[in-house]
Amino acid sequence: MRDPESLATAEPIYARLAEELSELIGNGQLRPGERLPSVRRLSSQKRVSATTAIAALRSLESRGLAEARPQSGYFVRAAALRVEEPAMTRPSAAAKAVGIDNVMVRLLDASLDPGIAPLGTALPDPAWFPAQRMRRAVAAALRRNPELLSACNHHYAGREALRHHNPPRYADLGCAVAPDEAVVTNGCTEALNLALRAVTVPGDAVAVESPCYYSFLQIVQKQGLKALEVATHPRDGLSVDALEAALGSRAGRSVKVCLINPNFSNPMGGAMPEAEKRRLVQLCERRGVVLIEDDVYADLQHAGPRPLPAKAYDRRGNVILCSSFTKTLAPGARIGWVFGGRYAEEIRLRKFAASGATSAVLQEALAEILRSGGYERHLLKLRRAYAEQVARMSAAVREYFPAGTRITQPAGGFVVWVELPGKADSLALYEKAIGEGVNFAPGPLFSASGRYRNFLRLNCGRMWTPVIERALLRLGQLAECRQ
Repeated sequence: MRDPESLATAEPIYARLAEELSELIGNGQLRPGERLPSVRRLSSQKRVSATTAIAALRSLESRGLAEARPQSGYFVRAAALRVEEPAMTRPSAAAKAVGIDNVMVRLLDASLDPGIAPLGTALPDPAWFPAQRMRRAVAAALRRNPELLSACNHHYAGREALRHHNPPRYADLGCAVAPDEAVVTNGCTEALNLALRAVTVPGDAVAVESPCYYSFLQIVQKQGLKALEVATHPRDGLSVDALEAALGSRAGRSVKVCLINPNFSNPMGGAMPEAEKRRLVQLCERRGVVLIEDDVYADLQHAGPRPLPAKAYDRRGNVILCSSFTKTLAPGARIGWVFGGRYAEEIRLRKFAASGATSAVLQEALAEILRSGGYERHLLKLRRAYAEQVARMSAAVREYFPAGTRITQPAGGFVVWVELPGKADSLALYEKAIGEGVNFAPGPLFSASGRYRNFLRLNCGRMWTPVIERALLRLGQLAECRQ
């Protein structure tokens, strides 16, 4: 029999169980994003009570090793990074003409090759999406109205079923949008094109985050505009202080628009704090600068409530919001929307002139899914999947890439921004990696001035497979060789 003193100092059963699970996490047998054994399974395997199993899992949670997800159980949380995140950026103070076509075309062409690991374009895995549900919705829409295919669609601003669905969704967030502001588009890219054309003329400058999504830069380039890059923080997004300084400078006099991605930006994944979004909206109003926001990643927070769009703080119709279902529900449908604020009528006319009406069948099918509540249920699963993918990708970068590598820590979306150490050249690395079947997005793609040579963006949206892991291992080896 054990003496009273040993009993008093003995480690509780739940603590020993928690330590055992902690060791499995530490040695990599349980990886970031993986589900931990359920309470029932732990109770059965370890012959402990459910209360003890719960206490062990909660102990891991309190130590930052696990996270609880409603109705799903406990999952391994990404370990504290052994590498730092990139610093606040310091872009050029001058507005620049853009020229990124050659690199972008190579990136997109490589994404079409099934023999190349898809770490480049920010495209999610088709397996994440409810394809059968979408097929049934399309079939149901055609049964109800066979003329959706045979008759001309004159609803160039969007079918009522879909066009009037999104404003209430945003209203639930506290973002009031008038139904007549909404125009349905062919994806978010068309929405951004229409918005910029409605408020600029060739020669104007557009303030953008730095680094900035390369599609923004291409749109700016094709419309004969210039890009003024603004300092951006990897977690907190665009610096409003830096934007204010830029607008007050000589280069800022020609800025007519601020084009940003405030919620889980591409490529860094940063999210502007709510107070900074409010400041941004107020600054743009004072300066007479139109604010165009890309809200496409905002529904993809990894935990907690969905962040508000900047438009939630708009009181004068100066904010134009663009988004789509491309990252969240139906990538192939290319259905997006724009809330045009006081520029809604101009955008509506430009939509008619640019491409006419967007597919009526797909609009009706998506509207049916939204009405059924299927979208919100789908988003819950998708957010968890993206969170796990980002955690796994980050862990692999930390393990396989050279010492001194830095990586962002996004709280939403599915891309990460990686800073290679020393004088690494991501364009030279790209040439070598493509030859060995690995695609990624080189840093200079995300800058009008060709900055970020030692940076790259990785797509975490593809389902984790041995092919993906081997590609990251090889990319890390190639990056090490080029130091």
